[in-house]
Amino acid sequence: QVQLVESGGGLVQPGGSLRLSCAASGSIFSINAMGWFRQAPGKQRELVAVITGGGSTNYADSVKGRFTISRDNTKNTVYLQMNSLKPEDTAVYFCNADATHTSRSRASYWGQGTRVTVSL
Repeated sequence: QVQLVESGGGLVQPGGSLRLSCAASGSIFSINAMGWFRQAPGKQRELVAVITGGGSTNYADSVKGRFTISRDNTKNTVYLQMNSLKPEDTAVYFCNADATHTSRSRASYWGQGTRVTVSL
C-alpha cells in the first residue's frame, strides 16, 4: 500500500502564508504526478496545483501567482507554498499522488486532508 500524510494546515489571517507538505511512503516503485486538491464546505473538490515527475506544473487560475507547488523526489514529498491567502482559500486540502506500487500496479492515492482556515 501507499500512504500519503499531509501536514502544515492551520489558521492564518488574510494576506498570510502557509506551507503544506505531503510525504508518500509504503510500497512505492515510482511516483508520477503529485498534486493538491481542496474542498470547501458545500463545494466539490477542485484541483489547486499539480506537478509532474519531470517538474512541470499547472495551477488553478484562482491561485496562480500566489501558490507554488514543488517536490523533493528523494523524499517522495510534495509541497504547496501558499502566499497572500484569502478567505476563499479556506478549505480542506488533499494531497494526491499518481504512483506505481512495487507490484507494478498504478493507482491514484489520497491523503487524509489538512484544514486551512483563512480568517481574522
